[in-house]
Amino acid sequence: MRGALVGVTFEDWAALAGDSATSRTEWAAVLGAWAEPHRRYHDVAHLAAVLGIVGELADAATDPTAVALAAWYHDVAYDPRRSDNEQVSADRARIGLLGLVPDAVVEEVVRLVLLTTSHDPADDDADGAVLCDADLAVLAGPPEHYAAYASAVREEYAHLDDDVFTAGRTAVIEQLLALPRLYRLERTAALWTEPARANLTAELTLLRSLAAS
Repeated sequence: MRGALVGVTFEDWAALAGDSATSRTEWAAVLGAWAEPHRRYHDVAHLAAVLGIVGELADAATDPTAVALAAWYHDVAYDPRRSDNEQVSADRARIGLLGLVPDAVVEEVVRLVLLTTSHDPADDDADGAVLCDADLAVLAGPPEHYAAYASAVREEYAHLDDDVFTAGRTAVIEQLLALPRLYRLERTAALWTEPARANLTAELTLLRSLAAS
């Protein structure tokens, strides 16, 4: 866990899921999952960052509570050796939120968590736009911040040799660059699209040069 983080206290959680013994137990379990030692990027700092941006964009959401809860769960299951982390995270949300929030909110949280598989919400999906834009905000950071993010992702995949990782990471970046729009909200698209595409393109160029060497 990197430094003192805001937005991930029980009080923050309870504002969404209520203050009860069951709620406190679930909060502790969720936060504990985000603090697993194998995480280098998908950790509590990432959770706090996404929650912070979701809060800033809450006025654009149809159901800001569901979006915030989806942020709590969107990478609650993260095993770099698996390809179904979003599904496992969604299942974890469905079980963990049972009885804490209305069933309709649970189902919206599940839908939103699954949406982070593609980061490609429909044009009329305001909640999906808020969550996906917040999750991808890291791509638009200053080049040195983006480099730190990319390095942390590489550490999470330390079990892969360079050739396999390079091929997989190249595919991820190509998928992101192929999205009709990286960011769906007007305000985030205006601010973040250009720097994000520049960062992604620079990394893709580096990866392709490594693959060719």
